[in-house]
Amino acid sequence: MSEKIVVIPTYNERGNIEKLLPALLGFDAALEVVVVDDGSPDGTADLAEEIGREQGRVHVVRRSRKDGIGPAYRAGFKKALELGGEFIVQMDADFSHPITSLPELFGGAREHDVVLGSRYTDGITVVRWPIERLLLSYFGNYYVRKLTGLPVRDTTGGFKCWRRETLLGIDLDQVRSNGYSFQIEMTYRAWCNGARILEVPIIFMDREVGISKMSKRIGLEAMWIVWELKFRRAVGRL
Repeated sequence: MSEKIVVIPTYNERGNIEKLLPALLGFDAALEVVVVDDGSPDGTADLAEEIGREQGRVHVVRRSRKDGIGPAYRAGFKKALELGGEFIVQMDADFSHPITSLPELFGGAREHDVVLGSRYTDGITVVRWPIERLLLSYFGNYYVRKLTGLPVRDTTGGFKCWRRETLLGIDLDQVRSNGYSFQIEMTYRAWCNGARILEVPIIFMDREVGISKMSKRIGLEAMWIVWELKFRRAVGRL
């Protein structure tokens, strides 16, 4: 049984995971990590398992193919719950989410149901993004807030800490969206269930190693998912 678990989805992240896993394990001796790999041809899963054998506290979920961040996180959350996690963090593999913010996320989850590491609560705290991507993200979040009523500045952020009972209160098999829209849908479902949400500011650093998984399709999905969520809630089928 582990109180604190970090879930990390990966696809061709060998160059990052070989640094991130030792950093996480060394930062908090009570922390366990679940790596969900979508069949990376670069051997990401093999390396994660090797680190786990050497240092312990690493669990690898292997998926057969690249299927998107939403299904990967659902599989990772289920594994973390199976391991008995009480506080479950979702985190990118590319060092864009600061390890040093983990104590604040875990600490906030003692009194809140979801704690979001936010890029937009203390001004704009994003480093190395091109201006067009920053504007798309900033105004995309404004669009989501206005349509859904979510009291969250960073609705598309992917650095979050969930309490166990909050995740159990969401039917993960009913969460169908992916990419940015997966982040929106999960927070929206939690909020509709009455979750207490806290945002804490983070410094978001764009990746240095590997290629971003962001695509035009993922961005468009985030635009329409809010209408589907509003409709499902209105007809009682959320």
